[in-house]
Order: sequence, then structure tokens, then C-alpha cells
Amino acid sequence: MALYALLILPSANRVYADASVELTCAELRAFDQGVLGNRLGEVGPRVVGGVPYVTFEADELTERDVAVLGNLSSGYALFEVVGELLRPMTTTSLDRFDDDLITIQKYQGKTNEQFTKLLLNVTLLASEHASQLLTRRFRVLDPLCGRGTTLNQALMYGFDAAGVDRDQKDFEAYAAFIQTWLKRKRIKHKAEFGPVRRERQVVAKRLRIELAADKDDYKSKATQLLDVVNVDTLRSREFFKDGSFDLVVTDAPYGVQHGSRTAGKGLTRSPEDLLAEAAPVWARLLRPGGAMGIAWNTFVAKRELAAGLLAEAGLEVVDDEPYRSLRHRVDQAIMRDVLVARKPA
Repeated sequence: MALYALLILPSANRVYADASVELTCAELRAFDQGVLGNRLGEVGPRVVGGVPYVTFEADELTERDVAVLGNLSSGYALFEVVGELLRPMTTTSLDRFDDDLITIQKYQGKTNEQFTKLLLNVTLLASEHASQLLTRRFRVLDPLCGRGTTLNQALMYGFDAAGVDRDQKDFEAYAAFIQTWLKRKRIKHKAEFGPVRRERQVVAKRLRIELAADKDDYKSKATQLLDVVNVDTLRSREFFKDGSFDLVVTDAPYGVQHGSRTAGKGLTRSPEDLLAEAAPVWARLLRPGGAMGIAWNTFVAKRELAAGLLAEAGLEVVDDEPYRSLRHRVDQAIMRDVLVARKPA
């Protein structure tokens, strides 16, 4: 078997950078299970020339294998280890747009971009359609989308993205950003932005954008759809059809700067009540074989309880390795973990 070395992407977030090697090991094993057919040998950290790498053994990597690995959230460069030398390998990724779509927004409470990509990746890799990573246009819903970090990552991959958020300020900030960004980049698109009326009453605000990275794709109607609604997440099924999404991916409130709002208890520091009410709604929106991935703060909700709530919603929790190796510290008040569950096919 050949030995390969993955150079980790530098992170501006020092704490996340410290966790990135172990997280990359877990993500790489998820790629192996979901797409690569369990063909990778031992995966682990290794320091080469004073620089941290993640190394793994494998039979000779195919062109498809390298294209798959080009989408690792913290992957920077891939090498084959030849004796004491590193031979660079040319990788590609699914990215359809310039990376400032992900990085240009700066605001307090924004989730680390590399982690957002990891969360989307491991959720996709747990779905029944993981083998179609390079070819399928997945439909992704973030039911607590905030200012759209997950939505933008889904768009980067060429997927359709939908979001729900009750915070009007965040919704309007994202609507302004994405429309300005598309115009500045001269990306072909058609946008509809305004109130949703039913029985002469305004029930929500909605942003719908059809776009394409390529002008020919736009002309041929091979477009992506971005669809964001300013409404409480518990009302998501009023705006989206049951069984219409491949993936539900979200970062639950951590109970530090932002709490969770529920109909019964209002603002609380724990996401437990939110998950208890919302998980059944989100599960109904998933297609059979689809997957749900949730990140949350374990200091305010235990993993076993969160897993139980997803199971009660009819989902099968993916609770083995490497999905139990994604826990990491964000700061003194936040220990973040990831929970992934699959809807039975």
C-alpha cells in the first residue's frame, strides 16, 4: 500500500486549528466509509519537517478518489510519500464560486467556515446517496440558517440551498449580502424578494434566487435554487414540501450569546426544548435515505439526550466511529459536538 500525507489548511481560529488534525482524521474516515469503500488503511497525525499532516495508507488512489478527497474541509494539499520526499498530487473540488462567498462576511457569532464545511460533509457522507457526492445536486436545508454560512457552502458545492430563520435582522442582512455579492461577481441570476401573503395577511418574508455559475447553464435552465424564509423553524413545513430535502444541516444555538426559542418556553439557554419540538418537523422534510446533521454545545445538552430526541423523530442515529470523534472545544463555555442521523430508506 502507498502512504499519503494531507497538509492541513491553516485556520485563523487558533482553537479550531488545534483541533483540526483530529477532526480531519475523523472526517477522512467518514469519507472512507461513505465514498471510498473502506479502502484506506491506518489514518493518523504525523509531523513532517515541523509541520502537522494527516497520513493514511491506501492502494493507488484513482482520479475519482483524489477528486473526492479534494473536498475535505481542512485539506490544503495532498502528497504521496515517496521515501523521505513528498510528491504533490493535483486535487480538484466541487467549488463552483470564489471562496469569498464563504469568507467575506464577518460578524459576531459566525460559525467557523471550515467547521461548517465539515458538518455538511459528514452529514452527506452518512446519507444513502453519499456515493453520488461528485455527481448529484443535493438539496440542503438549514432550518436555523442565521446569516447563511451553511447555505453559502451548499451553493459552493453546486447544490440547492434552503434556509429558515425567525430573526428578521439576520434574514435581511443575508438577503442584502447575497444579492450584492451575485451582482458584484456578475453571476447570472434571478431574484425574488418580498412578503408572503396568505388570505391577505403577511405570514413571512421570502428570498428566492435562481443562479448558475456558468452562463450556458443559466441559459439552459441548469440552475441552482436558493430559497430562504424569515419565519419560525416550527413552521418550515408551511413553505417546503415533506420529503423534499436530501440533507438537513444546522448549528443549534449554543446557549451563550444566543438562546433557543420555542413556542412553549420562549428564550432558553438549552437547545433541548428546541430539538424536541423541531426535530419531528425537520425529519418530515427529509427524503428517505436523507441525513440530518446538528452541531450543538454539550455543556448545555448531553449527547445521549439529543440522540434520543432524533430517534423519537424517527431517525436512525449514526453513533459509531468516526461520528463519535467530532467533539472539540470552541472556547471556555462551548464544547461542540456533531450528531448525525439518517432517515430510513
